[in-house]
Amino acid sequence: MQLNLLHSKIHRATVTDLSLHYEGSLAIDREFMDLVGLREFQKILVGNMANGERFETYAIAAPAGSKAISLNGATAHLGKRGDLVTIMAFAHFDAATEADAWQPKVLVLGDENQKIIKRPTV
Repeated sequence: MQLNLLHSKIHRATVTDLSLHYEGSLAIDREFMDLVGLREFQKILVGNMANGERFETYAIAAPAGSKAISLNGATAHLGKRGDLVTIMAFAHFDAATEADAWQPKVLVLGDENQKIIKRPTV
């Protein structure tokens, strides 16, 4: 049996930009993506803590060190600059051999998208 478990999460990321006329996706600082093992074009689930919106899209890399979190395309209607979002990716794991030992990579951001907590070691 396969289980769909949390693979990685970026929690309390502050939306820094909106681009309605972009073709779509969520732009994320490449450094944040690398810290949690998130790949470009990977499907993600985003929860907006400010308004309760939840939506699926895919990740694209913003320049490393930019601290950018940009809602692009239709997702620009689902938040505003300054909103806090949680970005989640999931993966399939074999229940018998992988699931029990799996620990997701979690990055918790502080004010202005400063890295403050990484769990477990990433």
